[in-house]
Amino acid sequence: MFKISNNVSIPEDEIELNAIRAQGAGGQNVNKVSSAIHLRFDIRASSLPEYYKERLLMLSDSRINVEGVIVIKAQRFRTQEKNREDALERLRQLIRSVNVVKKTRKPTRPTRGSQQKRMDSKSKRGRQKGLRGKVKDFS
Repeated sequence: MFKISNNVSIPEDEIELNAIRAQGAGGQNVNKVSSAIHLRFDIRASSLPEYYKERLLMLSDSRINVEGVIVIKAQRFRTQEKNREDALERLRQLIRSVNVVKKTRKPTRPTRGSQQKRMDSKSKRGRQKGLRGKVKDFS
């Protein structure tokens, strides 16, 4: 079982992990060793609670395709084991992120003192800029 939180876990057979060749620099090793991991997780077919499924499918994340499958490619490390752990941890973080409820923003007003201070600084700045003009000749 792949544990997400204290109450939520996923059977490991629902997570598809494939070893693939990594992209990018790395010399000869990158061309012959399949060290990158390609993780696929079908949200709709999973045993996640409905609340998690709905919230995941509503996310506008590029890792979730139109079929509702999470695709994570892990190739940060040189070893397959570390990339596997990295992919699973990224999946765990993505699923946990939908459980966090954001606080509703309560609109606030600036205090009268801060408004007065702002207006004073604006008028002071305006006077200072006004003094920068050309000097008039009264002769």
